[in-house]
Amino acid sequence: MKVLKFGGTSVGTVESLTNVKKIVEAIPEPAVVVVSALGGLTDKLIATAGKASHDDPSYRDDMQAISFRHFNIISRVIDEGKRDEALRLVGGLLNDLSRLFDGISLIRHLPQQTLDMVVSFGERISSIIVAFMIDGGKRFDSLDFIKTEEWFGKNIADQKLTTSLIKEKFSVPFDKAIVPGFISTDRKTGNITNLGRGGSDFTAALIAAALDADLLEIWTDVDGFMTADPRIIPEAEVVPRMSFVESMELCTFGAKVIYPPTIYPVFHKNIPIKILNTFNPTAPGTLVSDSRMDSGFSIKGVSVLRSTPLFSIGSYSSVSNPESRALNALARQGVKIYPMTVSANAALNFAVAADDEEKARAILLSEFAPEIPSHPLLAPSIKGGLSTVAVVGENLKSQPRLGARIRNSLMRGGIAVEAFSDGMSDSTLTLLVDSQRANDALRIVHSLVV
Repeated sequence: MKVLKFGGTSVGTVESLTNVKKIVEAIPEPAVVVVSALGGLTDKLIATAGKASHDDPSYRDDMQAISFRHFNIISRVIDEGKRDEALRLVGGLLNDLSRLFDGISLIRHLPQQTLDMVVSFGERISSIIVAFMIDGGKRFDSLDFIKTEEWFGKNIADQKLTTSLIKEKFSVPFDKAIVPGFISTDRKTGNITNLGRGGSDFTAALIAAALDADLLEIWTDVDGFMTADPRIIPEAEVVPRMSFVESMELCTFGAKVIYPPTIYPVFHKNIPIKILNTFNPTAPGTLVSDSRMDSGFSIKGVSVLRSTPLFSIGSYSSVSNPESRALNALARQGVKIYPMTVSANAALNFAVAADDEEKARAILLSEFAPEIPSHPLLAPSIKGGLSTVAVVGENLKSQPRLGARIRNSLMRGGIAVEAFSDGMSDSTLTLLVDSQRANDALRIVHSLVV
């Protein structure tokens, strides 16, 4: 058995849905199919809810457009004999959504819990459409078995409970199980939550791991992992094979092929992932596994993580373990850091994602509040306007001069390297550069290493 996930671009139009139908119905064995909302719909739902919360009457026009889009697709992709029932179910959900927008407009307030409910309608509706469209399709509602718990203000999957419920729900016979991705419910309250952007990938991975699937297929709009973003580097090539670690690192540093947490559940079960293109289904794609097979690429890719401010914290002999205290304080609050080295600077240096900048600053100021008046360098110094360029490949430590070669090439290209991470990882080398020169840096590095 295998699990397939189709993203928003794969289910966004009549043409792409027709491709999905052909792909799924050609599978001879039972399969689980996880689907995202129609392409662009989640953003539309968020924007419409925002309009309603500000009592902007145009939210009603948006609601009409949302309804028309779904009804139009149903009329074109679902067989006539099933169409009335699909229209009834989808129409009921759209009416619920419309009333929810009206309620938001009435109170002029949009709490997070309400917004989570609003965005859930995208996957709830798309999964109904796909279930009616595919021969042998049976819908399984992920709100019944994908459970979350709150951790530092974020909803994360309760994997133990979720795995148990998946096994229970999928113990009944099925041909093609259709599942809404992304959405979930809180294990304690039952309130609708979600797994965050990219969460449909994670839904598929949780199901694949729980059911011991043979393969997880991620169907998207690219032919697989590429050596760089082809929009920036047109000569970038598809990488036929890579390891779980390499794929995780590339996605962590900006390659938007897989949602990074997706890899953990299947990695622990050694379930391969294949990246495939819904619009070019005969392309071989990229196979991600733990098998060390020659892919023809020692460096698997170069990517950019935009907007990663650099933090620096000084050290004093009279202050006990400031580095450990800083790192532990950040880790306890769920802030992910990227350790860095700054030439001629012995301080603790690290980058964070832009979204975590203010949180990290507040944590560090709180941690060192008693000492900062007498040790001002313990107050974090923050340099913005930087982005991280990452080079990913196995056994980078076996190329000890690679980092110096890259930095020298960037300097010759007029690009200053503010910080770097030589030798900190066996699979990833990172460099911090001016965000305005990040694309130029990507081109120089790609030409050097790929």
